[in-house]
Amino acid sequence: MTTTRTVTLIEGDGIGPEIAAATVRAIEAAGGKITWEKADAGAGAVEKHRDPLPQATIDSIKKNQLALKSPLATPSGGGYRSVNVTLRQHFDLYANVRPVETLAGVPSRYTNVDLVIVRENTEDLYAGVEHYIDPRRTAAESIAIITKFGSERVIVYAFEYARRMGRKKVTLVHKANILKMSNGLFLDTGREIAKRYPEIQFDDMIVDATAMKLVVAPERFDVIVTMNLFGDILSDLTAGLVGGLGVAPAANIGDGGVAMFEAVHGTAPDIAGKGIANPTGLMLSAALLLDHIEQRDAATRLRRGIKAALANAETRTGDLGGKANTAQFTDAVIRHMQNG
Repeated sequence: MTTTRTVTLIEGDGIGPEIAAATVRAIEAAGGKITWEKADAGAGAVEKHRDPLPQATIDSIKKNQLALKSPLATPSGGGYRSVNVTLRQHFDLYANVRPVETLAGVPSRYTNVDLVIVRENTEDLYAGVEHYIDPRRTAAESIAIITKFGSERVIVYAFEYARRMGRKKVTLVHKANILKMSNGLFLDTGREIAKRYPEIQFDDMIVDATAMKLVVAPERFDVIVTMNLFGDILSDLTAGLVGGLGVAPAANIGDGGVAMFEAVHGTAPDIAGKGIANPTGLMLSAALLLDHIEQRDAATRLRRGIKAALANAETRTGDLGGKANTAQFTDAVIRHMQNG
């Protein structure tokens, strides 16, 4: 019997509440056994709590060990740090997992993309170690921190993910030809770990060459593992290969039991409240959540409904060249699940 799980739901800013509501509907229709506990974060939380990440939200995620998050806006001024970065570091969510695949009906230049970026999520330039180096603030320094521990655990995660998902190849992306110590440490760690997985093909590639080859022949890649900054950039690039951030899911995984699933696109304040937002990215992230809690039948149904709705221009949302609004797209997802 499937166990009902409680998940912290962060509805977010801009279009966030609209796509969150659509996603909750779709999960319920898919048969997902989830109880939602709403929590605040982002710019809206500043208005309510004077804090973009209230302690109550942190407590909720800690208690439930699971979160589904719509896009957040980081307030301008006030010295606020990105809530996304803060959550990843607070819960040590060291692996950011971004699968992308070609989706029938979604406008794209490619037809054969099926790959996953595994991005180290807590170190590198995003560790937040930076300062001005002169009193007049005319020069600044940011320090990229790469550790053996951080490198090893994310690379092992990438290989274990490949093994679990039946994928055949892991490509480690770096700039060790120039950054010989920091990136060299990551590369050397990867080469050692690869020896433990002889059944999985391994290679490494310099980041600029990777960017070029991704747009020339994305089919040559399977699982890519890389450091935080390169992973941030390449994961958006790969989303562009399949139609954009609006159709790209993401998971953030840690060893402490907490996992957070999120839409990676922006808050789109210009269309907020108009009922035309595309919930695909958050719905696909919810499917990753369902997989994670071993409600795989519901995840399969949800993906089937999403893909069927996207395949038809009548039920695709306007940002993808379709004619449907948020509610109509969600209705189509549900209808295809029920009829499938």
